[in-house]
Amino acid sequence: RKLAMIAGFGAVGLAGFSVSLIVTPGNAVQTKIALPAPAAAAPTPATGQVAWLAAAPGRIEPRSGLIRIGAAVPGRVTAISAHINDKVAEGEVLIRLDDKEARARLVAAEAEAAARKRERDAQPATAGREDVRKAEDAVFVAERAVTNARFGLDDAIMVDRKAQAPPRVLADARRRFADANDRLRQEHVAFAGAQAKGNVPAPNRLEAAVIAARADVTLAEIMLDRTRIRAPIAGTVLQLNAKGGEMVAPELPLAVIGDMTVVRARAEVDENDVSKIKLGQSVFVRSNAYPGRDFEGKVVELAPSLALPRMGSRGARRATDVEVMEVVIEIDSSGPLLPGMRADIFFRR
Repeated sequence: RKLAMIAGFGAVGLAGFSVSLIVTPGNAVQTKIALPAPAAAAPTPATGQVAWLAAAPGRIEPRSGLIRIGAAVPGRVTAISAHINDKVAEGEVLIRLDDKEARARLVAAEAEAAARKRERDAQPATAGREDVRKAEDAVFVAERAVTNARFGLDDAIMVDRKAQAPPRVLADARRRFADANDRLRQEHVAFAGAQAKGNVPAPNRLEAAVIAARADVTLAEIMLDRTRIRAPIAGTVLQLNAKGGEMVAPELPLAVIGDMTVVRARAEVDENDVSKIKLGQSVFVRSNAYPGRDFEGKVVELAPSLALPRMGSRGARRATDVEVMEVVIEIDSSGPLLPGMRADIFFRR
């Protein structure tokens, strides 16, 4: 019966196995099963595959990263100067908030400063402070000129975007703003030189009142400028979440911009592969959005320390989870890659 069962099992058979029956004295039956030889590894084609040391998940981003911009103060949106995919200059106004209250505060502060100056000028100057007082007056006038020129440039850019104003109008506004800044730098140098002279007496009460009133003017200008949401860098508007007439709060991002002249990938390399990654190392980037296409690049930044993974992490962290090193890759030609795309980064030998 045993022999028949074994023979039956052998009849069913397993692919690649050989079964031998050995009959020994005493009718004892032994089986000997020979395992198949391991299949030889498929040869790596000479072309079509690139040798790589390590791979890591990544995400595409602009050269500057994604810069999220919000309002510094709460307010109501009154105008939106830029649109999606617009290229903007550093300092250009993207969104304007209602500024009636801020303008009123500035007018009141300027009137108070002018009144304090008239009171000061009606009295003799403190001996030894003549040069300092002249320098203070010149700096204040130059600061007002910069503010007015900046607001004039803002208006010229908005008109140009809406109605394509003549190039001369925008060029003149830029020139006035540049000249005003140059003048302010010169007056600051002169003021520093006047203060550097020894034995300069402290300001009297009327002079101190002028200084305080002018400080209020500066604060009012700052509050007025906070109603204008500006681009911190030159770049491209990638997202715009503001709508005319809605109320906004400081914690809400209203726009996202980035420098799209160069596209990068930010990867998270497993701590076990950290020793394999070097600055300048050649890599290629793959995205599921473009199967079969590789984008060349090189490593340009390595994080100085490890951190918790942020890409694709799911669930609570466990004690056995590894940490990662952030690596930035500059892509030679961005092509169709868009910020926010997930990608796989392969580091060559």
